Amino acid sequence: MKFTDFICKAATPVLGLAALCFPAYSVAEKLVILHTNDTHSSVECDNGAGGVLQRKAIIDSVRHTEKNVITVDAGDMVQGTLYFKYFRGDVEYPLMNMIGYDIRVLGNHEFDNGMKDLAEKYKTVEGSRLSANYDFSGTELEGVFEPYVIKKVDGKKIGFIGLNIDPSSLISSKNINVKFKDIIEVANKTAELLKKRKKCDLVVAVTHIGYTKDNDKTTDVELAKASRDIDIIIGGHSHTLIDPAHPEKYLSLIPNAEGRPVRVVQTGKYGRYIGKITVDLDRLKGADGDDFGYELIAVTDRFPEEKLDRKIIDFLKPYKEIVDSVNNHVIAQSEYDMPNGKRTGGLANLTADFGLWYGNYKADSLRKAGRDIPKVDLAIMNVGGIRQNMPAGDITEGQILSTYPFSNHFKIMAVKGSDFIDAMKVAARKGGEAVSHNVRVVSDADGNLERVVIDGEEMNPEGEYIVATIDYIAEGNDDMVSLANHREIWLDDVEVAAPILRWFERQTELGLPVAPDLAPRFVKNVNL
Repeated sequence: MKFTDFICKAATPVLGLAALCFPAYSVAEKLVILHTNDTHSSVECDNGAGGVLQRKAIIDSVRHTEKNVITVDAGDMVQGTLYFKYFRGDVEYPLMNMIGYDIRVLGNHEFDNGMKDLAEKYKTVEGSRLSANYDFSGTELEGVFEPYVIKKVDGKKIGFIGLNIDPSSLISSKNINVKFKDIIEVANKTAELLKKRKKCDLVVAVTHIGYTKDNDKTTDVELAKASRDIDIIIGGHSHTLIDPAHPEKYLSLIPNAEGRPVRVVQTGKYGRYIGKITVDLDRLKGADGDDFGYELIAVTDRFPEEKLDRKIIDFLKPYKEIVDSVNNHVIAQSEYDMPNGKRTGGLANLTADFGLWYGNYKADSLRKAGRDIPKVDLAIMNVGGIRQNMPAGDITEGQILSTYPFSNHFKIMAVKGSDFIDAMKVAARKGGEAVSHNVRVVSDADGNLERVVIDGEEMNPEGEYIVATIDYIAEGNDDMVSLANHREIWLDDVEVAAPILRWFERQTELGLPVAPDLAPRFVKNVNL
């Protein structure tokens, strides 16, 4: 055994990261691909996990030890904390350049401030900007992206393809204007071009389409099964942690159309892990997904301050001071832990119940002002719009703004019963959405809708119901397309976080804790 090999083996258990060792380069030529996805503006280390400074330290350590390193991000690097809500990408885009990403694709949340803003931000992006199946012709983003890029590494040609999710019923129509092209068709055509005509030795698809199946949109699993010339899929969107140590949960090796395994990877969310793919460049001929090593590197606060990037620290300082001041401002108290990962329960219920209360509060005010507005019957909010946990104890202003970060607006609308029922069919298959306390959505064991009950009576498909929601849902997004058939009654002129924040403050003024109903409102086979 070489002395450097011995030092690495001895140090690994202590440091928890083999990449922190500094051996001489091995004889065999290899490529290391480091990848992230769905970091969602998680700039700071949170309870010992994640953080841009810690991520940069890991990436730098790998670059120091490995000759050939390519860094990839699979989208949604913005939205989810005050850094994006307050500074609209002025923090995250420069940080990604400072880290030195080589390849990036768009996530759906990159469109949250519209295409004009996205074009301004993305034109500053260093490295390759990939999108093969979005046609940006005639838009602000025309010419900003390329469908693929070929990286030459020690005499080998590595092709990377960028693939984006179908934006329909996902990205607000006011924020995106692209021609979407079928993912599998474009992927196979481009991969064949790279393998057969461009003579690439390896083809990597970098996607933001998701691993799990929640709707009729194409997933990484389906792409892998339908592919022929793709060797590796680096994914995002579904926040799936594909852990090679637990293949029984999410498979990382999926047979393609010819039975050859494709390596499929994804690192969860919030930058808590970096994926590391190792490719033996000397053995690429005839190689398949099983020949590419894969591991997850936990991003933790194990690095001493002297190992952290001083340039990033100095860059972040003025932004961090503002964010910290808001995050430290306590406005209320919660009696319960309310995680945001559940599709039903405390935080979802609180959000929907607030929507019903606020809808009726505004309707009452508008009636007093002379407008003819009926009482609001129910409320529905999307759990995808709830982005942070709310632990028991102190609730800060920053928590509220980060929990409800999107530029959505409350809306009162009239909806036909049949359209609401159709939307609940979709919601039930997903496991639920946030509905107000007077609603129960009943499904069978497989998630197939049986009935919708409001105020103890089954919803009438022919009836009209007055619903409080947000404009994003009213457009038919989150796959609840039937709600787009609504009739608008009122639209708020402030973002949703503003009245929610005021409500939390009012609870404190009244001496009341935040104590939401915890009972599930999407139920299975219950007689009501």
